[in-house]
Amino acid sequence: MGQLTALDAQFLSTESDTTVTHVAGVAVLDGSVTRDRLVALLRDRVHLAPPLRMRLADVPFGLDRPYWTEDDDFDVADHVHESTLRHEDELAVHVARLHARKLDRSRPLWEMHLIHGLGEGRVAVYTKVHHAAIDGVSGSEILGAFLDLTPEQRQVEPPSADTPRAKAPNPAEMLAGAFGRLLTQPGDAVRSLTRAVGDLDAMPVSGGLPGAHRLASAARRLLGEKPLPPLPSLAAPRTPFNGPITRMRTFAYGSIALSDVKHVGRTFGMSVNDVVMTVVSGALRSWLEEHAALPAQPLVAAVPVAVRTTKGHETIGNQISAMITPLATDVADPEERLSAVRGLMATAKRRFAVSRTNWLNDLCSVLPAPIATFATPHLFRLAGKVTPGVNLIVSNVPGPQLPLYLCGARLLAYYPMSVLSDLTGGLSVTCLSYDGSLDFGVVACPARVPDVWRIMDHLREAMAELVKLADAVDAD
Repeated sequence: MGQLTALDAQFLSTESDTTVTHVAGVAVLDGSVTRDRLVALLRDRVHLAPPLRMRLADVPFGLDRPYWTEDDDFDVADHVHESTLRHEDELAVHVARLHARKLDRSRPLWEMHLIHGLGEGRVAVYTKVHHAAIDGVSGSEILGAFLDLTPEQRQVEPPSADTPRAKAPNPAEMLAGAFGRLLTQPGDAVRSLTRAVGDLDAMPVSGGLPGAHRLASAARRLLGEKPLPPLPSLAAPRTPFNGPITRMRTFAYGSIALSDVKHVGRTFGMSVNDVVMTVVSGALRSWLEEHAALPAQPLVAAVPVAVRTTKGHETIGNQISAMITPLATDVADPEERLSAVRGLMATAKRRFAVSRTNWLNDLCSVLPAPIATFATPHLFRLAGKVTPGVNLIVSNVPGPQLPLYLCGARLLAYYPMSVLSDLTGGLSVTCLSYDGSLDFGVVACPARVPDVWRIMDHLREAMAELVKLADAVDAD
């Protein structure tokens, strides 16, 4: 599995007393699931999910990025926990508490919690995996390894006895590699920074600076590269979502009909993701108006984009980039907001299609590993106090449109959960399409968003508003 990339290691460095960087999800299941059955299923199939068997192997004195190594003492039962709620209304609070806790770095970086007490024969399974090990696409593929198309569990091939075990180098080899990379780091940093300058106007913070596009264009000309389509200003306004966060988390969840999303998309010539961004824009505008905090400038969102060239279950780590795009929160009329989002997303997609997709990794490669480990939490904290990089993260993950089963219980919904940080804001909105629904998970820091369920209410209201518009167009 090798050494962590600069981007993977950044997810470790970002963690602090107030920031955790695992991704997670809550599966709601119709049917009885016991911990013993769940552990047995995981044992049978964990070889299909390499990230779940790996732990970190640190380089002595923190001189380099860690390595992945197979855990000799690994047992899935150590990672599966069980709890019972008094009532289903406690689920969001319980999950938020679990989501706020750091993972134990001495073991493989994941946990699974079987949660009883939902009533009506249902259970929930909350799963979290560190972002250093997976991205959205690989996480979905790993989840799929444990799901079935019918209540009857399929048989999977056991691991081959000839499969080599992934082991990290010994400490002496690690140190040799670390000293070699420290010698080449200045040159590597200059090259990474030079490449990144060409996308200066597409990045958080720098994309909002005056003259960012001119500087990026000049850098590309000097490098002999083609000019790129210009972007609107990416200056993120100050909102209640932004500023230093605390260690506390709150969580809200809910679903909207995927058929409604597609109906709006067909009517107005938009993709599912464009409609999602419009719904989020409308919901955030309503929430900010409700709190007398709506800025005149549009909010700016980071939208993760998969650039994966290999199957998620075959690799460990991240193959992602991000589109930074304004949201149309400054547009009052819902139909005009639809049009504005369509244009903004088209611009962002055109730019992303012809630009580098590795600027995120380039930025993470600028600082040597020992400095990045120490400096990153402080830099993120400072950025949260001075200027928002983006206002929030919005992520839409496509999922299967057929019913799936875990341990014989039908998966009713899967509510994804993402990361909060001082740099990216105290609110994240993530959704996943599954079996005719779009399932939303909203994670917030209560110091920044004291009423996270109102965000979910506004998402539903924004969707209903768009459906009403689409129905009116069809009626004409």
